[in-house]
Amino acid sequence: MRWFGKHRSGIKTLSITPPKPEPARNGVAITACVKDEGRYIGEWARFHKAVGVGHFIIYDNGSTDDSCDVLREVLEPGELTIVPWAGRVLSTKTDQLIDGQVLAFAHAILNFGGRFRRMAFIDADEFLLPRTGTTIEEALVATGDFPNVSLPWHMFGTSGHKSRPVGPVVHNYTKRSAEPLSRQEHSTNFKCIVDPCEVVEVTIHQFKTRQFGDLTMNDAGYRTSRNGRKDPQFYSNAYLQLNHYYSKSAEEMAAKLARGSNYAASAERFAEKISIIVRNIEQSEVEDRAMIDFIADHGIKL
Repeated sequence: MRWFGKHRSGIKTLSITPPKPEPARNGVAITACVKDEGRYIGEWARFHKAVGVGHFIIYDNGSTDDSCDVLREVLEPGELTIVPWAGRVLSTKTDQLIDGQVLAFAHAILNFGGRFRRMAFIDADEFLLPRTGTTIEEALVATGDFPNVSLPWHMFGTSGHKSRPVGPVVHNYTKRSAEPLSRQEHSTNFKCIVDPCEVVEVTIHQFKTRQFGDLTMNDAGYRTSRNGRKDPQFYSNAYLQLNHYYSKSAEEMAAKLARGSNYAASAERFAEKISIIVRNIEQSEVEDRAMIDFIADHGIKL
């Protein structure tokens, strides 16, 4: 058992009873936890609205900038739900920190999940890029009605930028790790798109559903267990690619380190993790302009 600060290793898994589907449920919603993302969150929201996201459920972890105001400018009232989500929650019995992001994800499913056919659980530095079709729903056609889709991180580093460049993130950062399923420490993970009315267990990077347990599917329709996701045969970005603009410029990475994690209990461990990830990304990079090409081809304005 690890210790972080004075608290035991945190609670990162929650069991829930799925919500009942509403009669007219449809479409894709995104759930994200944010803090002080005003500089970039408008671009993120505009892009995902353009690729068919109908609703954004935003858990605001005590932002002191204009993050929420930017979202209200970009999105219509019926497209946005903002939930105040500051602070930390501890288990009284075990003195364990309950991961605030996991708690938010469970809350989103239980309170809003019945309205939507699918919910994506990503961060404000992650973009869901259709590689076929023009929307996320079209890009998920190969998954059918399967309730649990896992998308591997495609990790973008600094792309050589020392300080913040002018213009959108997705235009400026085109170099990513060559191996999305890298076995290097901390460098590989997944985010999920699920049928919220089937979810019985919630974590940040994986869900369980009542019919299929921990079985999950890639964007091409290949099914495996949670642990099987790191097998090379699971890798696919043929239909839908998850771009994670992890560090941005070197200057912004330093600021990220100084801020610390929204939910991590140990600042030292958080800083070590970021440094390892960026080093791993930049050890072996490829140029990836799929996002730029998609935006140009579909006339998306960010």
